Amino acid sequence: MNNKLISAEDAVKKVKDGDTVMVGGFLAGGHPEQLVRALVETHSADNLSIISNDTGTTELSIYKLVKSGRVKRIYASYIGSNPETGRLLMTKEAEVSLFPQGTLAEKIRAGGAGLGGVLTPVGVGTIVEEGKRKIDIDGREYLLELPLKADVALIRAHKADEAGNLVINGSSRNFNFVMAMAADYVIAETDAYVKLGEIDPNHVNVPGIFIDAIVKVGDTHE
Repeated sequence: MNNKLISAEDAVKKVKDGDTVMVGGFLAGGHPEQLVRALVETHSADNLSIISNDTGTTELSIYKLVKSGRVKRIYASYIGSNPETGRLLMTKEAEVSLFPQGTLAEKIRAGGAGLGGVLTPVGVGTIVEEGKRKIDIDGREYLLELPLKADVALIRAHKADEAGNLVINGSSRNFNFVMAMAADYVIAETDAYVKLGEIDPNHVNVPGIFIDAIVKVGDTHE
């Protein structure tokens, strides 16, 4: 069994120029703050596309990542608490695509499941439908939302074992689970790191098969 435990600085070196990066969490809940901070501080990649429920607040490192000028495209459902994302949207310095939260979650789930997309009535008859294919099923119109995938996903857990099995408590599960299945390389930030067998299989939220690297909170090269 390969040792998946590495430092945050080494983990984010996996992110390369032009990559699409998924970031888990709902504002601060379930947000992989240490991993995003390491990505900001290492300056390891530019021209990034970010997929996240939101772009955080000015207190979170995802705000600093957006402000760094290294993000060219953002897919999110909420940007109201990050004034920099709003500025990028208005000035068109970066491409900002907004989706209803449920639609965004389903697009990511479809990417992880290998589906060609999902059909949703949400957005029909609004600006959301612009540029999208509409499909009529039994007299009702649906929008075809295409799947989202990423090169790298940064997610957050409360506990991880040596094999990468994760326990994510409560509302912190949010986008972290679906993102773990929709990226080619998945890095999990965790509060606790335990030996294989110490996590009850019934409590595993994300199986270790999806996890490529684990970073324990507080473990850095500093």
